[in-house]
Amino acid sequence: MESPINRRQILKNSILGGVAGLAGVAGMAQAQAICKNGMLTPAQTEGPFYPVKLQADLDADLTLLKGQTERARGEIVDLWVLVQNEECQAIPDALVDLWQACATGKYDNPKDPNPAEVDPFFQYWAKVRTDSAGIAKIRTIKPGAYPAGEDWIRPPHIHFKISAEGYAELTTQMYFSGEALNRKDSILNELKPADREKLIVKFTRDPQSTIPKGVFTTTLKTS
Repeated sequence: MESPINRRQILKNSILGGVAGLAGVAGMAQAQAICKNGMLTPAQTEGPFYPVKLQADLDADLTLLKGQTERARGEIVDLWVLVQNEECQAIPDALVDLWQACATGKYDNPKDPNPAEVDPFFQYWAKVRTDSAGIAKIRTIKPGAYPAGEDWIRPPHIHFKISAEGYAELTTQMYFSGEALNRKDSILNELKPADREKLIVKFTRDPQSTIPKGVFTTTLKTS
């Protein structure tokens, strides 16, 4: 006799199906591991460049500023951020607060010493709420690498602060698969190999779009 499907498996199938439907092939490989035990997303430093300038435009499309027609420079990517709890349940209405450098590797922050040019058409910062499936869809550009110290170039990455009522706030960073600089990054390599993999997202193109797509799966701890 077959054993009944337990509640956890139903939740797992529901979440995996939702991610596969939204992101197509881009998120399938990582979606396979969403509900493994011990999959809490590792925390990372906030860094020194959290935005300090108030801005009206904080929507989910960082490639196009309100009132502008010219898009940001660089490679556009679509990112689905899935926020779930330790029981593999989606967390709706979670706040996904993200910021990053533009395509030149420059932050829109007066503390950034990088002499690279600021992109006047890039949004740099967004605050987006997850939907009923725990997903926030972001359109942005792949950020550039930048010097962070002597003999240290930070790889392309995006910063996140994710919060939801009843859960501990998560501050972390997301990296791009296939970047040689990932292997040399001091911050990423502070983590154990298994934890590093939770922060590295593979972006792929499907036949219907030229824009690379990826899924960043985050798991919050109950507070």
